[in-house]
Amino acid sequence: MARDKYHSTVVEALEKEGWIITDDPLYLDIVTTTLEVDLGAERLIAATKGSEKIAIEIKSFVGVSRIADFYKALGQFNYYFLIMEEEEPERELYLAIPEEAYKDLLKEPTNQKIISRFRLKLIIYDVHKNEIIKWIK
Repeated sequence: MARDKYHSTVVEALEKEGWIITDDPLYLDIVTTTLEVDLGAERLIAATKGSEKIAIEIKSFVGVSRIADFYKALGQFNYYFLIMEEEEPERELYLAIPEEAYKDLLKEPTNQKIISRFRLKLIIYDVHKNEIIKWIK
């Protein structure tokens, strides 16, 4: 499966924040096929809190339309979310999107409602600095 344009950018940004990449990609088995979420990662928070595990679907938003890219990403994200509830319930699923695309998406009030209503967990990353700008939980 082809990786998104900024796959290595997000991997580097996560590693800068102390995340250990455990699965690249993270495979989710369903009855008739196997799906690939872009990354699985985990980071120890503290001994008393255990560990935090996440899965990240990376999107580059380099298509002709950012709305179309968001529409497609939302469908994929929700599909993975439902599967992960049973297959990997200890992992939180995040959608990673570039900072510029995120700012563009927020200009449209409908996108703000979608992010809120679907309770999307987002990782906003800087494609030039290979850094995470913001975590939205």
